[in-house]
Amino acid sequence: MADRNPAPDTPELRERWGGFEFNDAYREKADRAIARYPEGRQRSAVMPLLDLAQRQVGEETNTQGWLPLPVIEYVADYLDMPVIRVLEVASFYFMYNLVPVGKYHVQVCGTTPCMLRGSDGLFETCKKRGMSKGHVSDDGLWTLTEVECMGNCATAPMVQINDDNYEDLTPESLDAILDALARGEQPKTGTQVPGKKTSEPEGGPTTLKDMVSANHDYRKEW
Repeated sequence: MADRNPAPDTPELRERWGGFEFNDAYREKADRAIARYPEGRQRSAVMPLLDLAQRQVGEETNTQGWLPLPVIEYVADYLDMPVIRVLEVASFYFMYNLVPVGKYHVQVCGTTPCMLRGSDGLFETCKKRGMSKGHVSDDGLWTLTEVECMGNCATAPMVQINDDNYEDLTPESLDAILDALARGEQPKTGTQVPGKKTSEPEGGPTTLKDMVSANHDYRKEW
């Protein structure tokens, strides 16, 4: 699993990120998120603001983004919150990265449904490409993390890479996706089985077939 401890608070970290603040575009998004909450509840925007801060760091570093301690402190100051409260949120949710990651954060589900459907082979595929859990690859492209269930059990095994999910994977199809990303391309997201659209069985649905193209009412037939 991912390390939930923040990166060491070094002088180098302070020098790089001590002056962090939202740029104009992200400040507008942050203020819009805060405005969704009633007066006195602005601290409820801590999660979207952490996400925005992580994304800005990602743009500045050409990575998927992470949250150095000075950036967490900036969000706390922006919301007039104790820093520890913001750090508690950032360290609890796996969507926030507390250490540097690569350009592509490859999160492989290792929970039982994905494991039974072959996630071990996906980890092996990543390993062959030089990835190791919790580390940035030598070329700066990849960070591999084993995660718990992400809710796509019907299309296991699955992997989340940055903001996209890839499902019904095999070692070969994952390799093709990683090759495409390395070339700067955007591979097809979702299920990787030809002909499938979502989580229907391979070969098409075997029941409730009239629901494929319309919201068919079966109640009279039952």
